[in-house]
Amino acid sequence: MTAKPAGVPRRTLLAMGVSAAAASCGGPKSSGAWRFFTDGEARTAEAISAQLIPSGPLPGAREAGVVNYIDLQLSRRFRKHQQAYRAGLANADEVSRKQAGKPFCELASDQQIAVLNTLEENAKPFFQLILAHTRQGFYGDPRHGGNRNMVSWKMVGLPFPQVRGREQYGDPEKS
Repeated sequence: MTAKPAGVPRRTLLAMGVSAAAASCGGPKSSGAWRFFTDGEARTAEAISAQLIPSGPLPGAREAGVVNYIDLQLSRRFRKHQQAYRAGLANADEVSRKQAGKPFCELASDQQIAVLNTLEENAKPFFQLILAHTRQGFYGDPRHGGNRNMVSWKMVGLPFPQVRGREQYGDPEKS
């Protein structure tokens, strides 16, 4: 055990140690809100997913928090897709600026669809990747970061799945 420096309260040392540990473990990014995305990338990804599963009378990708799912998974299971997302989202904004003079998230809906059609033709691997992840985030289990408030499950009439293992104990209401 190392001796504590003279004149430094134990609580201060403990707080310094916790702060150092948090920083060395890759604490939050500078944007604060995202694990992987920058704020601009998140806005672009959300706008793309909102066009792929649009809102209307029923919730869409935006209400389901699909961009949160993708961001979370890019820091976990989808790490191998990080470069594809960086390049793909930058390309979406570049194509958008060339076609309409603005970043993708600032375009009108019909302009966004035109850009997505271009991406589907010319950047098919990224388009297919974000389409698959948007579907997963919309229809998947909320514990993975998407399908906020089970909006897609409610939309299709799916009852909330039971936690595995409960059936062996029986229904507590009947006991």
